[in-house]
Amino acid sequence: MISTWEPDDPGVLRLPSGRLLRGRALRKPRPVGADPAFGVYLLGREPSPVSWETRWVRWPDFRLPSDRAGAADAFREAWRRAATERVEVACGGGQGRTGTALACLAVLDGVPADEAVGYVREHYSRRAVETPWQRRYVARFA
Repeated sequence: MISTWEPDDPGVLRLPSGRLLRGRALRKPRPVGADPAFGVYLLGREPSPVSWETRWVRWPDFRLPSDRAGAADAFREAWRRAATERVEVACGGGQGRTGTALACLAVLDGVPADEAVGYVREHYSRRAVETPWQRRYVARFA
């Protein structure tokens, strides 16, 4: 079993279940410390290779995932694995796409969909989820 993040690690969101997920910006240097065991990367083009297991969700900046079913599957895998592993969710800036994905993960964790954006803004970043269509995507996520 791989350990999870520490609650005070930079960018770590604690879900109501206690699962910990790290959100981050890929444009910034990788945080010091342990690498993730699994990463979900939300980018318009394939991310650079890393030494841990990843899922790439094609997701252009300021938009929605190109394959919504594939994105939901990646979120379910991230949520499942976060129970016992270090899971990272990241996009270029670490706010819009990452915040939207974290809000969807909060929904999977039991946060009502209409409260998930507020939850992530309170516990991860007040700038999370940048566009009206990203907010709608979370509100309709199931």
